Amino acid sequence: MEIAVVLFVAYLSSLLFTLKTHRQLIQQGPDVSGAAEPHEASDEVPWSKHKAIAVLAGVTLVIAVMSEILVGAIEPASASIGLTPIFAGVIFLALVGNAAEAMNAVGFARKDKMDLSFGIAVGASTQVALFVAPVLVFVGYLMGQPMDLHFTAFEIVAIVIAVVTVSRLTSDGECHWMEGVMLMAVYLMLAIGFFFLPA
Repeated sequence: MEIAVVLFVAYLSSLLFTLKTHRQLIQQGPDVSGAAEPHEASDEVPWSKHKAIAVLAGVTLVIAVMSEILVGAIEPASASIGLTPIFAGVIFLALVGNAAEAMNAVGFARKDKMDLSFGIAVGASTQVALFVAPVLVFVGYLMGQPMDLHFTAFEIVAIVIAVVTVSRLTSDGECHWMEGVMLMAVYLMLAIGFFFLPA
């Protein structure tokens, strides 16, 4: 429970950093000559705040319902084909559940908007680690079904490998196809490890 509180406070601090104290870091900055970067010409009319919030709330509800259906279908399906619950949850459910984010990240990368692509990929993982996991712990306690954040040694090693690999490959601000191959190789090796991890 204490770790969940620390993670949740870290998430709230990241929101304060991004949305309040260092907002200029995520806004479009000046180019080398000092002039502001031009915005792309667009005929689209920006949404009002109320419309954006309404659409976001609607999409959130639809995703929540679809997630419940997905989780309910994965449990019997994974059991019938012999997958362990940890493999189904860590690899299969995460892959299917984040398909929309992955497609958006790939789409932005194809348009050479790597900052957006990177922000989607890393932001989603950060949000799960710092927000979703602690909230699940809090809700579990409120519902009388305590959940903890105790991980096996293999799970901790997998997290460390993933963080170090992503950090090393993205620290220079550049990317190429070989780095993508290396990330996929790490993902597949971890997936194989989780597949053979005892239930």
